[in-house]
Amino acid sequence: MSLDWIYYAISWILLTWHSAWDAIKVPVGSVLGTNWAWILSIIFLVVTVRVILFPVFVKQIKSQRAMQALQPKVKELQEKHKGDRETLQKEMMELYRKEKANPLMGCLPMFLQIPVFLGLFHVLRRLDPAKSSKTLYGWTVDQFDSASSAKLFTAPIAGKFGSTADELARLGANGTTVKIIAGILVLVMMGTTYLTSRQMILKTGWAEDPQQRMVQRLMLYGIPLSLLISGAIFPIGVIIYWVTNNLFTLGQQQWVLRKFPPLVTNKGVTGNKATTGNRGPVQPARIGGFLNRAKPAAQVPAKPAAPKVAGPKPGAKPTNPKKGRPAKRQG
Repeated sequence: MSLDWIYYAISWILLTWHSAWDAIKVPVGSVLGTNWAWILSIIFLVVTVRVILFPVFVKQIKSQRAMQALQPKVKELQEKHKGDRETLQKEMMELYRKEKANPLMGCLPMFLQIPVFLGLFHVLRRLDPAKSSKTLYGWTVDQFDSASSAKLFTAPIAGKFGSTADELARLGANGTTVKIIAGILVLVMMGTTYLTSRQMILKTGWAEDPQQRMVQRLMLYGIPLSLLISGAIFPIGVIIYWVTNNLFTLGQQQWVLRKFPPLVTNKGVTGNKATTGNRGPVQPARIGGFLNRAKPAAQVPAKPAAPKVAGPKPGAKPTNPKKGRPAKRQG
């Protein structure tokens, strides 16, 4: 199956945004060693894609809420079919079907962005001044030459951490500079990828379903660590796209999670038994103090006994005068 339609679409969006920045007089030349018109074109490629996928992202959040609401039933099935994995999976799939919950919906926005990522990766790899076909996917020769010389702090956006000496020579780049810029961006990419997964898990809680929990751990730790290796083959422009996408995701998730807050029970966020910030579990103990009048004896046991050992009130007539006078002389 040909992916040319993806490459044409990515190229069209990039070139459209570049023309827009050119129209508002964003400097075409290098400022601080950076061609900002092309950097902004990559950033707003992210914005364009995320706006298109926003309805899908909202459905993802709603699906996760539905999955959370089913966690008590999932727990019951796990206890009922302990040791019978096949029956457990069959019952859980039936539960999801009946309640119209889709466990795979949580990964759908990421999967839909894979073609965009691969398309940008392919297009930026073509930005080699030595290539003879400079008009592929709708590019003009001038646009191709401009993009192939575009830099971020003097490092070409088509360069990568693992660029060979020959590739660097064709791009007119310094190998040390490219490695430093690409290395920093790879670390930022790993960090923001981890934070986006952590943000979602902290808000929604760890899943009770072992398979769902395994997916969460993979998203939280596995993907960021894999970027340490795969990041070496990503062009700098692709890493800019990834980092921008992560930052956009952090802001978007924060907004959506406020609009659709997580389900909360007396154990904290549904599916997260380790939640300590929730005051639900300790509330009965606090209510049983000052406000709970059902157990007054537990609060003031000593007060009724105090008058029994106290002396007579001033001016009161003693009950036994004969024993009272010697007691005064001895005092």
